[in-house]
Amino acid sequence: MPKKSTGTSRRQVKLLSGGNPQIAKGDGDAPVQAYLAALPGWKRDVGQQLDALIERCVPHVQKAVKWNSPFYGIDGQGWFLGVHCFTRYLKLAFFRGALLQPPPPVVSKTPDVRYLHLHEDDLLDEAQLTRWLQQAAALPGWSP
Repeated sequence: MPKKSTGTSRRQVKLLSGGNPQIAKGDGDAPVQAYLAALPGWKRDVGQQLDALIERCVPHVQKAVKWNSPFYGIDGQGWFLGVHCFTRYLKLAFFRGALLQPPPPVVSKTPDVRYLHLHEDDLLDEAQLTRWLQQAAALPGWSP
């Protein structure tokens, strides 16, 4: 069976289960932008919109791709958000999400973690997302 790819760059990006781009681990904006550019369909626009929102509302945000997912954090504090592509939605993992007010809606098996699932036809509530991002960035983050 041929490998799926996005064709968004000179080097083809393999799409894993659910359309998640296989991007090499790396620190900084470049690997995150490569991940976002390789997202399939509507998820690319939403991912890029999300990334721009994070940059606007979290000054000095640090970025990386780890385990085929973008991570966002604050230097010296750890990661506050991870993003992962699934077949029908983008999953935003707030690593200390149980402490956010109000907490994001999807509960995790890990007590501190809460999720937000973004589906194709969802309207992005930028005001609420901004509040969550700012709260999350102010908390001690997760360190692997």
